[in-house]
Amino acid sequence: MRAKLHRLKAEMRQRRHLPISEQGQWLGSVVQGHRNYYAVPGNARAVSAYRDQVTRHWYHALRRRSQRNRLNWQRMHRLAQQWLPPAKVTHPWPGERFDARSKSRAQ
Repeated sequence: MRAKLHRLKAEMRQRRHLPISEQGQWLGSVVQGHRNYYAVPGNARAVSAYRDQVTRHWYHALRRRSQRNRLNWQRMHRLAQQWLPPAKVTHPWPGERFDARSKSRAQ
């Protein structure tokens, strides 16, 4: 996760001066892709930590856009809530996922 966040931070440095909406769409797709792959049962804390770290890196990138900075954490949380998908488990437990075939035969 550290290496992935390091690459993300470098990419955000490149995209720092894009409009917030473009940055938000891009970061939302990055977090969604991470969630689609890693959000398995038992891994919720790691997915939440990834989203929190992305928010923190985005905050620092936005604060470096100018010397006259008005971005505080309240506004940053609103931006993260608007653009980044919530950290939640998206995959079912293996027992539920693989048991679907036997449930349909029983009916």
